[in-house]
Amino acid sequence: MNIPLNKYLQLLNKYLKLQWGKVILLMFLVFGGIGVELVNPLVIRYFLDTAQSGGSMSDLLKAAGVFILLAVLVQVFSVSAIYLGENIGWTATNELREDLVTHCLRLDMAFHKRRTPGELIERIDGDVTELANFFSLFFARLVGNLILILGVLVLLTRVDWRIGLGVLAYVLLNLLALQSIRRRSESHWEASRQADAELSGYLEERLAGTEDIRSSGAETHVLNGFFRHSRNAYHKFLGAHMMGVWSQVLTNSFYIFGYALGMIVGGLMYLNGMVTIGTAYLILYYIGILTEPIQAVRYQVTDLQRASASISRVQELLGFQPDIPVTGDERLPKGKLSVSFAGVSFTYQDDLPQDNGNGNQNGSREHVLKDISFELSPGRILGLLGRTGSGKTTLTRLLYRLYDPVVGNIRLGNLDIRTVPLSDIRKGVGVVTQDVQLFQASLRDNITLFDRQVPDEKLTGVLRELGLWDWFSRLPQGLETRLGSNGVGLSAGEAQILALARVFLRDPGVVILDEASSRLDPATETMLEVAVNRLLQGRTGLIIAHRLRTVQRADDILILDDGHIREYGKREELARSPASIFSQLLKTGMEEALV
Repeated sequence: MNIPLNKYLQLLNKYLKLQWGKVILLMFLVFGGIGVELVNPLVIRYFLDTAQSGGSMSDLLKAAGVFILLAVLVQVFSVSAIYLGENIGWTATNELREDLVTHCLRLDMAFHKRRTPGELIERIDGDVTELANFFSLFFARLVGNLILILGVLVLLTRVDWRIGLGVLAYVLLNLLALQSIRRRSESHWEASRQADAELSGYLEERLAGTEDIRSSGAETHVLNGFFRHSRNAYHKFLGAHMMGVWSQVLTNSFYIFGYALGMIVGGLMYLNGMVTIGTAYLILYYIGILTEPIQAVRYQVTDLQRASASISRVQELLGFQPDIPVTGDERLPKGKLSVSFAGVSFTYQDDLPQDNGNGNQNGSREHVLKDISFELSPGRILGLLGRTGSGKTTLTRLLYRLYDPVVGNIRLGNLDIRTVPLSDIRKGVGVVTQDVQLFQASLRDNITLFDRQVPDEKLTGVLRELGLWDWFSRLPQGLETRLGSNGVGLSAGEAQILALARVFLRDPGVVILDEASSRLDPATETMLEVAVNRLLQGRTGLIIAHRLRTVQRADDILILDDGHIREYGKREELARSPASIFSQLLKTGMEEALV
């Protein structure tokens, strides 16, 4: 895996462009520390030569004072650079996380069906965390340490050009060896990040299904899977880590060899009278000091290996584009809307035939919905009936464009929904499902979905209008009542109340009820009936129903079977017709017939 340098620079420019002032200050701190670090050995040489030649105590004390001052200054530069670098890195990575979350929320349901939440969390958090050093200190330290190496080479060359040339060869061999290991390590780190993502996805899915796992006695099976994923993650990480170990062994070996060579060269030159004791120490010190920038370069190379894998995965995620185009400039009219399906057929992407590797496809293209056509006038309510898997929920998902049909077109308010912006469709179509997502936040935030611009008076008015004031008045802190594990828990019925309030607040022209009361007790369902009736007033409604009571409010009935329309017409007419399927359902008991 090789990522062109321009990809690195584009990422740095995008997320550091608002922090260039801090970046310049960081570079000053890093380079200032390097400059002081290069000067300090010169002070030590002066001290040694002065002491050997019998210099005055005041000169020695001055040199010692300068040395202490420079040592303190090095620490000030270092601590300041680390603090500022961390600030830059976390600011940049948080912006990148925000962009990734926004991007994922805009991707189609087909994308989310193919990837677990755990895998996405690992990419958004784990991979981005690996980039913190890349955004903060990577280039500053890399360039800074290379400058430090160059400075040492220049100073040693001034002592003796042969020493400078030998040290240059030593540094180049060290860096070439590190580069060779880096190239081999990138694929190992990418495999390690992928294994971590798979482990996170596995844990997220299994922990979410703890109740079903325990009730079915599947703990052993889940643990076996956990051990399998953990073992894979361990082996992948071990392979990547061992490449770093080899890099460290190589660097330490070069350091030992170079330091020993420096001792020999410095000692021989001093014994032969070619240099003073201070200069001999300077040669040894500078060769020794080289290990620090080379080690630092090695660390930066290791970070680059990990960053390369993470950048590749982050860019892969950002490279996914929605299959559903968001273009369109038609605006939905206000109020109740008509709904029209004309020859609509649909297949989930995962159901499409797969290539067997020989250019042939296995299986056949099986549509979930097949040639669906019907028209629903504004303000009318359609009851959708059918067995499980007949396509009822899929039909409603097409209406608010979680997916687009393979064949045919859908019109909303006499407009082709593909010509209407997605934001308009999501505002014009309200959905209440059996499973309501609650957030660990206040009741206000759960109803408004964190829109703080909605006034309290409007929220309380919605609750009163839906007939939910008695329920609301029992909450301990009103709109500020915190929901979730650290606050007030809601029953299934209360959660449905909240979902109805969310939709009513948006005032959509079409309301979809995906059997929102199928799992409630009769008392709670009666309370919800009042709210549902108010919600449907003056709006077009589609109700996915399993209960006889639910479809009694419907004006029209549409019965699906295996993706086809088996029956469609006005509810009263179908109920009176002895030959209609709906009439038979009413006689036999719809709950049993539709299971």
